[in-house]
Amino acid sequence: MSLSDAKKRVLDVLKRRGPVAVGPVARELDITEAAVRQHLTALEQNGLVGSVVSEPHGPGRPATYWALTSLARDLFPDRHADLTVELIDAIRTAIGPEGLAKVMATRAGRQSALYAEAVADAETLGEKVAGLAARRTGDGYMAEVVADGDDYILVEHNCPVCEAAASCGSLCDAELRMFDSVLGPQAVVVREQHLLSGDERCAYRVSRRPSEG
Repeated sequence: MSLSDAKKRVLDVLKRRGPVAVGPVARELDITEAAVRQHLTALEQNGLVGSVVSEPHGPGRPATYWALTSLARDLFPDRHADLTVELIDAIRTAIGPEGLAKVMATRAGRQSALYAEAVADAETLGEKVAGLAARRTGDGYMAEVVADGDDYILVEHNCPVCEAAASCGSLCDAELRMFDSVLGPQAVVVREQHLLSGDERCAYRVSRRPSEG
């Protein structure tokens, strides 16, 4: 499917922010709302986006929010999902669930070592989370950090291993433990949104561990 650069940018905003109304998309792309609606109409005709009308909380018209369809998600990095799932199934068949869990733990350990290098020079927890997000973006997760009071929210708008994670739930658990390891004992990491649980993205709250005593 051939898409213009403008339509690709609209899809990228919806991937990061969706479900979202027309106004925020227009502001982020610095184009008119009419132009955004035109792109969304074309994308909807191609089956790439869909809309939901939300009843207003007060006076005014209902708001329309736009989000990607499952077809659009296939346009983003997926890391040869079919082959990965087949390999996971083959490993599970060959050495059993416990053996597969050990394989996932080994992968997570290697990943931790690589990610630790990305935050090695960080002096604060915030710098560590930012470094982790940058590395995750490089791996296709479209990660960003949002400050929330004294906490940090690590948001991942894309999952390049989504099909593999759906086939092997321990993959997500291993990544959560990996975040704990990389950010160190000063941090507490809690997953608040999970793509495979029906959320639009994965999100992790990173808090400073309270001092003892």
